[in-house]
Amino acid sequence: MESLTHRIIQSLRKLPLGGSLWGLLFLLASCYNYQQRTPDAWSLTDEQIDSISFTTTHHYSEGYNFIVRADTLALRTHHPFEYFTDTIYLSEDDDIVVADILTIPSDTIDSIWIRLAHDQTHQGWIRECDMLNGVWPSSPISQFIETFSDMHLLWGLTLLIIVVTAYILRRQLRLGCPMVHLNDIPSPYPMALALLVATAATIYASIQLFGDESWRHFYYHPTLNPFTLPPHLAVFITMVWGIIIIAIAAADDVFHRLPIGTATLYLGGLAAICALAYVVFSISTLYYVGYPLLIAYFLWAIRRHIRMRKQQPHS
Repeated sequence: MESLTHRIIQSLRKLPLGGSLWGLLFLLASCYNYQQRTPDAWSLTDEQIDSISFTTTHHYSEGYNFIVRADTLALRTHHPFEYFTDTIYLSEDDDIVVADILTIPSDTIDSIWIRLAHDQTHQGWIRECDMLNGVWPSSPISQFIETFSDMHLLWGLTLLIIVVTAYILRRQLRLGCPMVHLNDIPSPYPMALALLVATAATIYASIQLFGDESWRHFYYHPTLNPFTLPPHLAVFITMVWGIIIIAIAAADDVFHRLPIGTATLYLGGLAAICALAYVVFSISTLYYVGYPLLIAYFLWAIRRHIRMRKQQPHS
C-alpha cells in the first residue's frame, strides 16, 4: 500500500506545473529549522549555576573587558590562598579582561577575588572591591555614565553652569537679543528642547532612585538601541535620541529666523538653559522635588510660549 506522503507527491505531479510545485514543496521542507534543545536548569552544572548567579548580581562575568582608570592597579601573581606572593602593577588605560572569579568565604574584607589579565605575562588576582574602584568598562558609554554620575563633579558643574548661564542671559538682555522662554522667537523647537532635556534628566534620576539594579546592568552593558531595553530605560534612550533630533531642528530653524551673530548668541543661551535644566532636575529629583518642579516648568514654559506667539502673529 502506498504511503500518504507518496500519494500526495503523485497528486502534485498530475497538477499543472506539478514539477514546480514539487520543487517548491521540497525547498520549504529543506528550510525547516530543527531547533536545538537548550539544556534546562536540571542539566546545568554547579559551576554554570554559580556563573549565572554571579552575572545576575554583579552584571559581569568571565571574559568581560575593563580599562584601568586608576594610576596603578596592584595584582597578586599567585593564588589568593597562598600567603607569599609577588605583586605586579597595571598602568592607567591598560586593557584587561576577567580571566577567573573565585569566592573565598573566609576573607573578611571581600569574599570575591577576580583574576585579571592584561596579557600572558601581566595577570593576577585582586579583590573585587579594589578592582571596581580602579577600573571601568571598556565601553565609552559606560565611561560617560561613570563620569557624569560623580556627585562631586555634578555639584561643581552646577555652580559653573549657573555662573555661565547668568552671564549669557545678562548679556542677551543688555543687547536686546531674543532668549528662550523670555523674549523667544516663534519657533517651537527651542522650548521643546529645553523641556525634553528637563524630562530626560528627571527620568534619569528616577531610574537611579527606583531602578538601581537595571541601571547598573545598563552601565555594564550599554546600548543606544531602545528596542532591546526594558520600558523605563527604553523611554530614557528614546528621549536622548529625541534631544539630538530636536537640537538639530532648533539650530536649523534659529539660523533661518535670525542673523548669524544673533542666532549664535541665542543658541549659546539655549545651551546654557538646557545645561541648567539638566543639573537642576537631575539633582532635585533625587530629593523628590523634581516632579512637581517639572510640572510647574512645563506649565510656565508653554504659557509663555503661547503668549509670545500671540504677540507675534505675523512672525
